[in-house]
Amino acid sequence: MKKEQIVRIQDLVGLIHSLYPAALAEEWDNVGLQVGDPAAAVKTALICLDPTEKALTAARSAGAQAIISHHPLIFRPLKNIQPTDETGRILFQAIRDGIAVFSAHTNLDRGRDGLNDWLAHALQLTQVVPLALGGSLVKLVVFVPRGHEEAVSEALFAAGAGQVGRYDRVSFRSAGQGSFRPGPGAQPFIGAIGETERVDELRLEVILPREMVNKVVSKMIKAHPYEEVAYDLIPLLNSPSDIGLGRLGRLSEPTTLADFTERVKQALGLSSLRIVGGADHRIAKVAVCGGSGASLLNEAKRQGADVLVTGDVKYHEARQAESQNMALIDAGHFATERLMVPNLARVLKEEAIKRKLEVEFIEMEGEGDPFSAV
Repeated sequence: MKKEQIVRIQDLVGLIHSLYPAALAEEWDNVGLQVGDPAAAVKTALICLDPTEKALTAARSAGAQAIISHHPLIFRPLKNIQPTDETGRILFQAIRDGIAVFSAHTNLDRGRDGLNDWLAHALQLTQVVPLALGGSLVKLVVFVPRGHEEAVSEALFAAGAGQVGRYDRVSFRSAGQGSFRPGPGAQPFIGAIGETERVDELRLEVILPREMVNKVVSKMIKAHPYEEVAYDLIPLLNSPSDIGLGRLGRLSEPTTLADFTERVKQALGLSSLRIVGGADHRIAKVAVCGGSGASLLNEAKRQGADVLVTGDVKYHEARQAESQNMALIDAGHFATERLMVPNLARVLKEEAIKRKLEVEFIEMEGEGDPFSAV
C-alpha cells in the first residue's frame, strides 16, 4: 500500500518562494506566511486576490487549509488584534479554523512568469522584457577536481544557478592547478596529512540571483568531493534580464489608442476605463504594470513606450502623461491584478505535479471590484 504523502504549510511556502523569492519584494511590502503553523498539513489551498472575510468563508466551505492571496492580510505592524475590525476578525477566525494565510505580492509582480508577464500576455504583447529591472546577481566560482565537474555543475543547475534570460545551464570553465596541505584531523579526498598536494582542477563559474545563494551553495557542497570546498561569491552590478517591475512589449501591428483601448477592455473584462490621449494616438510599443504603476510613467516614456496600462492613476499623473504626449490607460487596480488568480493556480498546479506534492489549488470565485461605474 502506498504511504500517503503529507504536504505541510512550510512545503507550500517553499514551493512559492522558489518561484517568486521573498527577496524580490519591495522593502515596504510584507510577503510570505502571515498567519498559520508551518508544520500543519495542507491538502487544499485557495488562491484569491484579497484575503477578505468572504475569501475565508470560501476557504472554509472548500475544506482548504490555506489561503494564498496577492494582497497581504497584515500590511503594516498591528498595535492590537481585536475582532472589531476586518483584519482582526479574519485573524481570529483563521486561527480558529486552522487556515493559514500566505501573501505573494510585489515578489509576484516582479518575478519571472509573474503577474506582469500574465498581463502582457493577456494584451497579446510580444518581445516582452521587464520595464524596470530589479533584483541582484551573484557570480559563484568553485574549484573542482578533474572528473567531478559534471556532478557539481548538475547540482548547481538543478538548484537554479546558470539562468541567463531565456538560456539555462550557462557556465564558464577554465583549467588550472590547485594546491593544499591537509592538517591534523583532516580527512582529505586526495592527498595525505602534512603533505602538500597539487591537483588538476577546473574553475567553474555560474551566475545566480542573490536570494538563491544559500540554496545553491548547500547543493554544491553536497555534490563536491572535497571535505572543504573552495569557492567565491562575487556580487555583480548587473541585474537579471527577466526580473523587474512592469513589462514592456510590442504589438504585432501598430494600432490606434481607440482600437487598443477596446483590446484592453476585452482582455480584462471591462465595460469602461479611463484614458489619457487622443483616439488616433499611434500605439506600437506598450508598457504595463498591474495595480498601481503610474510611477513608471517616466521610465516607460524613456524606453519609447507609446502607452502605459496600469491602475490607480491620479490627476497629476494624468497631467504629466498629457504633457509628455504619452498615452495612459487606467484599467483599474482590480482588473489589472485579478488575472493572477487563474494564472498562479496554473503555475502552482504544474509545479506541484513536477515535485510530486499532493496538494489541490482552487480559485476564488465571485471576487469583484469594489468600484462600480454608474
